[in-house]
Amino acid sequence: MSIAPKPETRPACPHFSSGPTAKRPNFSYDQLRGAALGRSHRSKDAKAKLKEAIDLTRSVLEVPDDYLVGIVPASDTGAVEMAMWCMLGERPVDVFAWESFGKDWVTDTLEQLSDVDAAVHTADYGALPDFSKARDDADIIFTWNGTTSGVRVPDADWITDNPDRVVINDATSACFAQEIDWAKCDVVTYSWQKVIGGEAAHGMLILSPAAVARLERYTPPRPLPKIFRLTKKGKLISGIFEGATINTPSLMATEDYIQALRWAEGLGGWRALKARSDESLSILEDWVSRTEWVDFLCADPSVRSNTGVTLKLTDPRFTALDPDAQKAFMKQMTGLLEAESVAFDANGYRDAPPGLRIWCGATVEPSDVAKLTPWLDWAFAETIAARA
Repeated sequence: MSIAPKPETRPACPHFSSGPTAKRPNFSYDQLRGAALGRSHRSKDAKAKLKEAIDLTRSVLEVPDDYLVGIVPASDTGAVEMAMWCMLGERPVDVFAWESFGKDWVTDTLEQLSDVDAAVHTADYGALPDFSKARDDADIIFTWNGTTSGVRVPDADWITDNPDRVVINDATSACFAQEIDWAKCDVVTYSWQKVIGGEAAHGMLILSPAAVARLERYTPPRPLPKIFRLTKKGKLISGIFEGATINTPSLMATEDYIQALRWAEGLGGWRALKARSDESLSILEDWVSRTEWVDFLCADPSVRSNTGVTLKLTDPRFTALDPDAQKAFMKQMTGLLEAESVAFDANGYRDAPPGLRIWCGATVEPSDVAKLTPWLDWAFAETIAARA
């Protein structure tokens, strides 16, 4: 028998997935009626839509005027790997990783780009690596916010200025929710389906003047597939940053991204979106402070993510279980939440320590996070009782 009462109030939206994420509040399909459907993506109208998406991105994120903003294939992964394949090799590179996707860039650097002189610096889930090991003359790859670990960098002060190197920042779950230090970053990437609640498969590639200079002076000693090529005859393909995409984009998804950006702009831009995420995190912090069976995977509040918030179970009845049993426990607990249409996709990432991951990006209403916490208590108690 459960020792926690079943809550009476459910979140209005049960979508707490960390990607794709909840649609913005009051989303409706009617908002997509203006999409340039059935048109060539090279047509004047379609290119105008893509350029509008680029211009709104610059406005909402407050991207510096001398940085370029482009839409590229294959989501954030495609954007990061495009930069890596085109830029790495001119000088050594330091790769910092502390969660699953950052470790993908480690694998790419060590196993795929084997001609690159790389040093790797890692940390376990819930912690950050030692950024003091960053070399002043080396390129850098890092993830601003660890989507699967719930840990973010507090700032970019550890990056020293050097106009001859490039700093690649995978910011897919940070953009629109955390302050990006643009002056310290030469390549910033993200995908539409994270904080802004857009649809998948499209990536954003934002380049500093130093990144453009690297592209135009350095020819990498490796084959580049078409979807990775950013230059032609030694010059940047500028059309990518003006609405001419490398391959065919979804104009329906583009319209949805435009409408999401307009929603963000109406709220007050990225600062307003950040405030929403901060409020949701604060609600969870208050709940954790008075709840005995749970804690944050990230112990340091100064580097705790306000988007993909990761939680670990601390109750001895859970911690005494072996890893496979812990995973089964979490599957059972999150299954109860889904069966009640309270929280979908709240289980931790498959490679992370067993626990919960609650998305608190801006499209999630903070009031729904508050309504979720009693259900977490209920689901935990039900699972404990069922396994007794």
